[in-house]
Amino acid sequence: MSLSDWLTEKAPISRKNAAEVVFEDLRGAILGGRVAVGSRLPSESRLAEAYGVSRPIIREAMRSLQTLGLTRSRSGSGSFVISATQRSELDYGTISARDLVEARPHIEIPAAGWAALRRTDAQVARLLDLCDGMERETDSLTWVRLDSDFHCQIAEASQNALFARVVQESREALMQQSELVNLMADRRIASNREHRRIAEAISRGDESGAVDAMRDHLGEVERAMTWIATSSAPRGGTSEPSS
Repeated sequence: MSLSDWLTEKAPISRKNAAEVVFEDLRGAILGGRVAVGSRLPSESRLAEAYGVSRPIIREAMRSLQTLGLTRSRSGSGSFVISATQRSELDYGTISARDLVEARPHIEIPAAGWAALRRTDAQVARLLDLCDGMERETDSLTWVRLDSDFHCQIAEASQNALFARVVQESREALMQQSELVNLMADRRIASNREHRRIAEAISRGDESGAVDAMRDHLGEVERAMTWIATSSAPRGGTSEPSS
């Protein structure tokens, strides 16, 4: 089957998690050999038209394909399939997935504890508002931005300038990780519960509760990333981490 024929078969997507559907379809086509290594993928606008979704949704799916090492974007030329096997060592530009998973507990767990002791009323209100927003949100890209706002707000509430700076400077990598975890491990609802637990502990001034809640949350993210790094089948073809 040619790339053009494969794309022609697409039907508009009506599900709310459209980016997940697009990502899994493209990933499955590449891993299954229906889209050959070396192929130039259609433009964002062509893919958006074929799937019946917006270009930002296509862009989200394409970023995650690139993170998995399946595609590469060439300036002025588009995106090309470079491998039919996703790599186990993932990266988000200049920061590797391993770096992020290893570093976050040493920064965000103590930051959550200090935030419980030092937060202002305004910062607590902001954290709880962000939890409300994430629980209501259906757009995946908007949710990812709120997620990064949440983690940055905790670092700021710790009143530790270095924690706040490191988390802020890691924000782009955090967002890419969040996108990938949401697309492949379907963790958004579970993350909402975990975020709420962290925020409520900070609101109560419960240092140990905030530390435990953040540790549990980051542990679940690490488990999802470990599964992603070793998963080579599209959704439905292998077991997944529970949400």
